[in-house]
Amino acid sequence: QVQVVESGGGLVQTGGSLRLSCAASGRTFSEYAMGWFRQAPGNERDVVAAISGSGRITYYADSVKGRFTISRDNVKNTVYLQMNSLKAEDTAVYYCAARTPSSPARSQYEYNYWGQGTQVTVSS
Repeated sequence: QVQVVESGGGLVQTGGSLRLSCAASGRTFSEYAMGWFRQAPGNERDVVAAISGSGRITYYADSVKGRFTISRDNVKNTVYLQMNSLKAEDTAVYYCAARTPSSPARSQYEYNYWGQGTQVTVSS
């Protein structure tokens, strides 16, 4: 079992930045790929970014490439999502998720463990 807890959401103006954190507890953190997903009202839960257990492989949705960066610290058992140049359309609840094996995946259905989510609101 792995427990994940997100933090760092909030209200920011268009063009601003936020860094989300996801702390994991449980088994060996590096055995898990981690993903960030987001869901706006009335929309599906979509992948934003994902990272392999080692941190060497990353994936980004086209809508965030060049603006968001996913990283992880396997000593601190934490994964981060640095979000820059935020846009109003980035407004959503952001979820952290974990899966095994340690290769990243794009589908929410491939992730076993989920956090409660953190709200990100970008005001124009």
